[in-house]
Amino acid sequence: MSVRNLEPKELWNHFNDLNDVPRPSKKEERVIKFMVDFGNSLGLETKVDKIGNVIIKKPAFAGMEDRETLILQSHLDMVHQKNNETVFDFDSQAIEMIVDGDWVKAKGTTLGADNGIGVAAIMALLSSKDIKHPALEAFFTIDEETGMTGAKEMDGGLLSGKILLNLDTEDDDELSIGCAGGIDTNTSYKYTQVSVKHDFECFSIVLKGLLGGHSGMDIHLGRGNANKLLVRYLYHLVSLVDIQLIEFDGGSLRNAIPREASCVISAPKGSLSFLASETDSYFAMLNREYGLIEPNLSISVGQASDSEKAVDDQDLHKILNALYAVHNGVYRMSPEIEGLVEASSSLARVIIKDGEFSTQSLQRSSVESSKGDIANMIRSAFENMGCAVVQTGDYPGWAPNSNSRILHLMNDLYRTTFNEEPQVKACHAGLECGILGKHLPGVDMISFGPNIRGAHSPDEKVQISSVQKFWKFLLLTIEATPSKA
Repeated sequence: MSVRNLEPKELWNHFNDLNDVPRPSKKEERVIKFMVDFGNSLGLETKVDKIGNVIIKKPAFAGMEDRETLILQSHLDMVHQKNNETVFDFDSQAIEMIVDGDWVKAKGTTLGADNGIGVAAIMALLSSKDIKHPALEAFFTIDEETGMTGAKEMDGGLLSGKILLNLDTEDDDELSIGCAGGIDTNTSYKYTQVSVKHDFECFSIVLKGLLGGHSGMDIHLGRGNANKLLVRYLYHLVSLVDIQLIEFDGGSLRNAIPREASCVISAPKGSLSFLASETDSYFAMLNREYGLIEPNLSISVGQASDSEKAVDDQDLHKILNALYAVHNGVYRMSPEIEGLVEASSSLARVIIKDGEFSTQSLQRSSVESSKGDIANMIRSAFENMGCAVVQTGDYPGWAPNSNSRILHLMNDLYRTTFNEEPQVKACHAGLECGILGKHLPGVDMISFGPNIRGAHSPDEKVQISSVQKFWKFLLLTIEATPSKA
């Protein structure tokens, strides 16, 4: 079955159109033009603010003029990640989607349901002729995935609505009223290069098959971090045999749990059988620890091309110690909201090559002081070995408001429509709401969306039946928008 034949067709067709447009973070020019052309084709007021966010305004449906103006917000960019064996050019190709039972997936890449389904839903509302709605302000932000730039640099004066619906969460039974803030910690270090030792040969070690996922939403699930697991193995190897590290390449995106990592080492000639035996033993140990969570984990060793330069032994000791010691995963659970991760850190990217050692990690917390604490912990671990540390992209969390008018309305709607209680909670992801609230003081906000699994990884999928549920709930909410205060 084609995605275009799924129900609701008006939403899925817009999603298909959107996924035909390359839209990686920092490269949104094409999707901005796509959205501007879309707004203009409908004859609606369409603007692009100074940073590149797109605003499309639609007057109220006849008889709904007395209702509060609604801001409908989603981000245009998507995470671009693929499996190593997948041949795909994100800059020129459309996302290849497949329908698998009750799920829509992509062929070996991220799907873009985060946040493409939200964008498509808003497009369906803007293009509708018969859906009852108040005045709508569609607000499409850019660069959410790599810096929240669109939200940070938005022009709040272009929007007048008093209620904002953020369509960017990933469980259809949740109403989100809070989220974590975040900060990036990036490190660099110039290490000394030495010649590969005489009578040494090179070997590659590849660790792959991990689930990965969203470094906020999935950080508490106990999934393996490819960078940490491969470093753990190298730390073990240097205690057993004389090896040199040639290079290391792990992870891909700052906000994704690393699924794969690889390195090249040199060791005495004839070491392959020894390394293979040690690798098998390490895999067996990892399988005992992670097998139930990571059923597809694998680690292998093989011959590699010769190299002339390696990391100096002293620097290798510093690097491995820092990488082994640096915190990864949940740092603190919230004492206020049961089951909510308060603070975490994810060692997302590690590169060691040609005399340069660098890392990227992302710290998140719903409490500003705790975010600063975990960020300083990561900084300290790398500064101790002499790294230059730069912390950027700081954005605030979104403090929950249990007295929200839109929360009470949607809570009641959900209960009566689906005959069950929604989960009202905060999430550990970095929603834009905290930043938006600073630009739109007094705006009542809530976030919701359909079931999306594996976001930020090639395993990303969105549930078809859940999209139908989400769409129904969205329409009911819009029709029930309260009258102007």
